[in-house]
Amino acid sequence: MRVADGWRDFAVLDAGGGEKLERWGEVTLIRPDPQVIWRAEKGPAWQKADACYHRSQKGGGEWEFRHPVREFWTISYRDKLRFKISPTGFKHTGLFPEQGVNWDLFGELIRKAGRPVRMLNLFAYTGGATLACAAAGASVCHVDASKGMVAWARENQALSGLGDKPVRWIVDDCRKFVEREIRRGSRYDAILMDPPSYGRGPGGEVWKLEDNIHDLVELCAGALTEEPLFFGVNSYTTGLSPSVMAYILGVTVGRRYPGGVVESDEIGLPVEATGLVLPCGATAIWQRGGG
Repeated sequence: MRVADGWRDFAVLDAGGGEKLERWGEVTLIRPDPQVIWRAEKGPAWQKADACYHRSQKGGGEWEFRHPVREFWTISYRDKLRFKISPTGFKHTGLFPEQGVNWDLFGELIRKAGRPVRMLNLFAYTGGATLACAAAGASVCHVDASKGMVAWARENQALSGLGDKPVRWIVDDCRKFVEREIRRGSRYDAILMDPPSYGRGPGGEVWKLEDNIHDLVELCAGALTEEPLFFGVNSYTTGLSPSVMAYILGVTVGRRYPGGVVESDEIGLPVEATGLVLPCGATAIWQRGGG
């Protein structure tokens, strides 16, 4: 497992009983986590949490604020990137901190490339990977179907002092955008995608990651340049293992561009109370020439 241990402003303090206790700057939150199936003694730190998210049997849920919490605040990663944090109605805060381990990797690949890098970030959310890659020197096209998330990402760009970096902000359906880019002959040296496990399109179309991921990766492989740098896929879908995603990359990107290497693994966050690592998702990456 690759561990995102580069945080100072964030920490998983403890985890157990279907929940995790987190510190986001000076604010402590309790949020549900379906992977936390083990029991744990919930000591005083749990009782002192500023807010707790409660799921509803009807779907969704709501926050219980035990102490006054600002509508939003900021945290930083490695003293370089800054992000706006805000508890949303769907338990999220606007950031997936475990992705820090990927931001480090992609940034390193871009810096070592020794050439200009055009990157396409699909399902790009609030821009963590976008900003990390832009800071490393890439020209990034950031695509997300949510206008609100793209606006949030642009706030994070300003907070991080990266307003002068070449980032193209697009609000669009990711698949349709890629189809148009291919028709236009627009190509990218690196592609990253973080597709949802489940969703519905504007026309009511059902998106299920297991049913659609192969075709999506195959389509996006057609938007790569002749000498691409990397292709990454993130997943939070239970049952879609890192090895399965690696195989998909191998039979799509790998066949189109022989000589590359595919690696995959879980990503996770250290838990302070136990010294163990909380699994938080998976990433598969194709790299030209490997390593």
